[in-house]
Amino acid sequence: MTDAASPNPVHDGTSNPSPGPNHFIRQIIIDDLARGRLAQIHTRFPPEPNGYLHIGHAKSICLNFGLAAEFTGLCNLRFDDTNPGKEDIEFVEAIKEDVRWLGYQWSELRHASDYFESFYRCAEKLIRVGLAYVCDLDADAVRNYRGTLTEAGRNSPFRERTVEENLDLFARMRAGEFADGARTLRAHIDMASGNINLRDPAIYRIRKVTHQHTGSDWCIYPMYDFAHCLSDAIEGISHSLCTLEFEDHRPLYDWYLDKIDLVNDPQLVAPVLQKGLTAPLSRPRQIEFSRLNLDYVLLSKRKLLALVNDRLVDGWNDPRMPTLCGIRRRGYPAAAVRELARRIGVTKQESVIEYSVLENLVREDLDASAERRMAVLDPIKLVLTNLAADHHELLVAANHPKDASRGSRQIAFGRELYIEREDFMEVPVKGFHRLVVGGEVRLRFAGIIRCIAVVKHDDGTIAELHATLDLASRHGMPGAERKVKGTLHWVCAAHAIAAEVRLYDRLFTVPDPDDERDGKSYRDHLNPDSVRVVTKAKLEASLGTAVAEQRFQFERLGYFVADRYQHQPNRPVFNRICSLRDSWTAVAKG
Repeated sequence: MTDAASPNPVHDGTSNPSPGPNHFIRQIIIDDLARGRLAQIHTRFPPEPNGYLHIGHAKSICLNFGLAAEFTGLCNLRFDDTNPGKEDIEFVEAIKEDVRWLGYQWSELRHASDYFESFYRCAEKLIRVGLAYVCDLDADAVRNYRGTLTEAGRNSPFRERTVEENLDLFARMRAGEFADGARTLRAHIDMASGNINLRDPAIYRIRKVTHQHTGSDWCIYPMYDFAHCLSDAIEGISHSLCTLEFEDHRPLYDWYLDKIDLVNDPQLVAPVLQKGLTAPLSRPRQIEFSRLNLDYVLLSKRKLLALVNDRLVDGWNDPRMPTLCGIRRRGYPAAAVRELARRIGVTKQESVIEYSVLENLVREDLDASAERRMAVLDPIKLVLTNLAADHHELLVAANHPKDASRGSRQIAFGRELYIEREDFMEVPVKGFHRLVVGGEVRLRFAGIIRCIAVVKHDDGTIAELHATLDLASRHGMPGAERKVKGTLHWVCAAHAIAAEVRLYDRLFTVPDPDDERDGKSYRDHLNPDSVRVVTKAKLEASLGTAVAEQRFQFERLGYFVADRYQHQPNRPVFNRICSLRDSWTAVAKG
């Protein structure tokens, strides 16, 4: 895997696409192209700009953009911005940045609000043919009239208004004569339908709210189901790919398209053309697939918002959050996210993927791509007593043990070093193969040392360790190949860089934090150890040139990234991306 700016299309330039992961949507597209149903595939990723994208959205992004790339087609980024009370330009910009970070570039940037005038004309058409009416029932009354899954709904008392009355009331709704919620425009379908979505659904509601894209031009806004299918048709979308919760909405999607018939009534899209936008028009086909679900992760926008608002996390880009900006800040490579979407496949079967699958893909990518460095998180001083006080030399170390093209770096080495506190034990437990008094270990790149003394403070805590370096065990010497059981990493005390290191872990302690059957909420499952801040870490000097978002393997410790927002050369801040091994699976199975 690579983290390139844009993944390469896999179409081979012939009539046969090069094989990618096969699934039922891909096969539908192949069949449609083979039968001449369309000349070119055109997809779209249509987020509502009411929050930040999360890992669950990545599957849809990769699917829509990936299929378009494979079949040399087009993919739009469209903001379904029909609910102005919850939408913000901040989310618009964040979504664009996230899509680019994942490695994709849209063919066109569109907004559902680009088509508001056309939507209005389409609604008028439904009124004129007796398929829409203005209803005065409030929201509670509409729910009461709708019925249940086992009982038919009841007709609204306003259902039989005349065409003229409905056109007049709808125009007055647009003019702002009525209060929010006072009236809605509803489709005239079937209140006895077994599909509740077809029981006279709302088409327009009154919302006197400033819109992030159209300002105060409108005070009525179309409902999602109405706007979504028409936006697809206006943009010439061939395959409208949605997650499974939209399957029951598909009959309504098709009903609107059939009754409005944009393809044969192009004057309805004249306002779109007047804006200078293209409107190729099509009869799109909606296809549903299962969403991406991960264990140990919460994907409810409402609950994620609560975590942010209640300061249980440090914002939407907190590295523990499942938002794309959060996992980017955590240091996950975009290539690993794309690979996750590829490997889990596309089906109609809902399932939960183990989070360890994503973490292992991250490790797979970083093992190949991350250069190695040495860092000590909990330092204790080690003095090599048989070296001179002013001893100083530069050791040569490979940047990557599996990739010689990465070159090498110089590491300062002197009399005083730092090692990890946990790498020494005065009274060693069974199986401890690191440093003990009288014992030997190898220092990475430097040679074998023997611990000869422990120096303590008055309170009994360890001040420093004393050891001798076996000069015959150094690189190029006769004893360089002598075997000892332990190898330790270290940094030179005289040249070490002080840094803040944040050790991140999973935000929740249980696989399904949203399960409330035991009477607990997701808040009860927050992991108190999801972040630990280390303020006295010591890094090798070469990390002084690290730039934000640069990733490394800190030897023996894990993979780390220079924080995207707070890292500075004179104040380094590193986040742990993941450990070198999966410890959660072992704990869960134990």
